[in-house]
Amino acid sequence: MKVIVIGGGPAGMMAAIMAKQNGDEVILFEKNEKLGKKLFITGKGRCNITNDCDNKTFIANVVNNPKFMLGAINKFSTSDTQKFCLDNGLKIKVERGRRVFPESDKSSDFIKVFTKLLEKLNVDVRLNSEVCKIEIKDNVICGVYVGDEFVGADKVIVATGGKSYPGTGSTGDGYKFAQSAGHTIAPLLPALVGINLVENVDNLAGITLKNVACKIVRDNKVLFEECGEMLFTHNGVSGPVILTLSSKINKLQGKLSLVIDLKPALDDTTLDNRLIRDFESNSNKEFKNAINDLTVKALIPLIIKNSKIKPEKKVNQITKEERTNLVKAVKNLTFQIKDLSALSSAIVTCGGVDVKQINPKNMQSKLVKGLFFAGEVLDVDALTGGFNIQIAMSTGYVAGISGIE
Repeated sequence: MKVIVIGGGPAGMMAAIMAKQNGDEVILFEKNEKLGKKLFITGKGRCNITNDCDNKTFIANVVNNPKFMLGAINKFSTSDTQKFCLDNGLKIKVERGRRVFPESDKSSDFIKVFTKLLEKLNVDVRLNSEVCKIEIKDNVICGVYVGDEFVGADKVIVATGGKSYPGTGSTGDGYKFAQSAGHTIAPLLPALVGINLVENVDNLAGITLKNVACKIVRDNKVLFEECGEMLFTHNGVSGPVILTLSSKINKLQGKLSLVIDLKPALDDTTLDNRLIRDFESNSNKEFKNAINDLTVKALIPLIIKNSKIKPEKKVNQITKEERTNLVKAVKNLTFQIKDLSALSSAIVTCGGVDVKQINPKNMQSKLVKGLFFAGEVLDVDALTGGFNIQIAMSTGYVAGISGIE
């Protein structure tokens, strides 16, 4: 069988390798000058390959269409990805949150696993080759056009990625191919991305907060809550907790607030008792000089403002009611959400080829015989922690090994 794979990211490379090992004749088209261009910058160049978790945990971390991934993760699990790396000479390590990285901290070493294997298997890899059209006749795939050149195939696997980081080649080509085949594209939205705030937080840019609880609130109702680390940017907030929340709110409508609890380990009463002790040891100080140990220095003016306590007021004159307001200010630091950062800066794309039109057992289109999809081009995305690359690995594996039905 003659197989064409469009896209040289993890899904495309995996699909090409598996198809070749399956005995197929394989051509891999990549429009960039090298393979794995987006992989190279993933995880700040370290590349979080997968997560050392069981399949149940993996599915729990898939935000959109987790059920669709059940078959694929059962066929090629996170353990299989780790074994794939080790069997091909890549030493790996497991870090906090069960995140798996190359031992070298170099994404290029993970890419080398693919490139060496493709070379060893004699896969026909064609770089700087942009597929501009897929050819279909009577609902059966015929091949592709690379410029004016027609290349015939029995099977075409579209693994072109999403629309985030367009500089790496993820410019949405796969959606165009899918639509030309009659497929529906779920709206494309940023996922794992920063959140922009209405308030001007430029003076807080670069400030990191650890061990905080962040809540998304709408109409006084807490919709989502995550604990961990975050940071302020020139336009809003980012960091692990914020990235996770962004993937959970990108489809929501209405006015949303971000509420930060700076002391989630302390309930109101415990925090109030701590304030009483702090005030007793600083009784003659002005309020603005007595709470520097409460949180990071840059946030103190904002806490003072929100507490409505006069900055010059002596600590020994602060009332119980004012202390209550201070507790509220520390545990409910509230900002209005403007929007999410642009899709072009998102780690992954939410949305894509509607999975209702894809057979989850083999990744084949239900509309066109011989047309397959794998990776980020599908309407499947997950939280941070190596889960999105695992989606690419699992769907690429299944698309690669599967015959035409």
